[in-house]
Amino acid sequence: MSIAFIDLQAQRRRLGGKIEAAVMAAVEGGAYVMGPQVREFESMLADFGQAKHALSCANGTEALVLPLMAWGIRPGDAVFVPSFTFCATAEVVPWLGATPVFIDIDHRTYNMSPAHLEAAIEATIAEGRLKPKVVIAVDLFGQPADYPAIRAICDAHGLKLISDSAQGFGCTLDGAHPLKWADVTTASFFPAKPLGCYGDGGAVLTNDDDLAQEIDSYRVHGKAVAKDLVGRTFEHDTKYLNMRVGMNSRLDTVQAAVLIEKLKVFPDEIVWRNRIAARYNDLLAPHVAAVPHVPAGNVSNWAQYTIEHPNRDGLAAHLKDQGVPSAVYYPIPCHLQPAYEHHPRGPGGLPVTEAKKEVVISLPMHSDLDEATQDRIVAAVASFRS
Repeated sequence: MSIAFIDLQAQRRRLGGKIEAAVMAAVEGGAYVMGPQVREFESMLADFGQAKHALSCANGTEALVLPLMAWGIRPGDAVFVPSFTFCATAEVVPWLGATPVFIDIDHRTYNMSPAHLEAAIEATIAEGRLKPKVVIAVDLFGQPADYPAIRAICDAHGLKLISDSAQGFGCTLDGAHPLKWADVTTASFFPAKPLGCYGDGGAVLTNDDDLAQEIDSYRVHGKAVAKDLVGRTFEHDTKYLNMRVGMNSRLDTVQAAVLIEKLKVFPDEIVWRNRIAARYNDLLAPHVAAVPHVPAGNVSNWAQYTIEHPNRDGLAAHLKDQGVPSAVYYPIPCHLQPAYEHHPRGPGGLPVTEAKKEVVISLPMHSDLDEATQDRIVAAVASFRS
């Protein structure tokens, strides 16, 4: 039997007809955009993510730009982002005319290096060309970034902090979600994510009441929100009173219906993913250069299970011959991409990022991965002779 890299159909079979029934209820309800299921999902999501507010949107990329718009990020502003991530983290910054500054990573977690971040902020201030405004930390492969350290740096310099949890939504540090430290957490519900829908979707979580209103406005064409109506009379739908230049970034009701059913089982799936990852670590440690490292107190959602091998490309070819799929995240980091190579980098460049891009490879990981299939994957890795 072929092995799936991420087996979405296994989860669908396990949930039985619940998703299909939820989808049909949304279809029959007729409110196809921002319907009642969207509000229900947002409430559930806020409870799960330990947030006062959860605002759904069209995708994880727009979830990142919405708070930047609300904070008034503009040309001349610097936004500090890791390079070892998907380009979406960086691309939202030039949308607003601002400048991404690329930061190196920790060699064990692959997440943003607090030391390099601090050096880059200080160098940016000393240069005087850009004004530091925001840090976007990424929970790469499902593992939380070092938020206590990054928050302290942000506070010292008066910067906002976004937790880009597109991959890592559901991860925790000592039982707390990243929003304990971040001003905003963003999520992606792309189908391959641990909490994914059957199309695209995203969300912004925050504890800031005023920011939540601003984001609600920006996601629906800059519509008027409660604070805009103080002292003003408007008898019509507030989407016809435009207070800001916004965008159209709304979650479809059908996708919310899917996500409601998936969120109900998501806590259990995180437990299962951690059990699978621990077994991978035990079995693969003798055969690879490094298995994933999770610091004490952290819980990953294991969006990807990523190992290191000195002959990564040779291993990938061998696995393909053995019928085992694999993936490389990310063969070209953002700061080396043609679209972004002219943007600034932190002092000393990004040597860890450039080293890791040559050796990382991800193996099949999903909450329904059974031990027999996992044993086949491990055996294929162990049989490689570089």
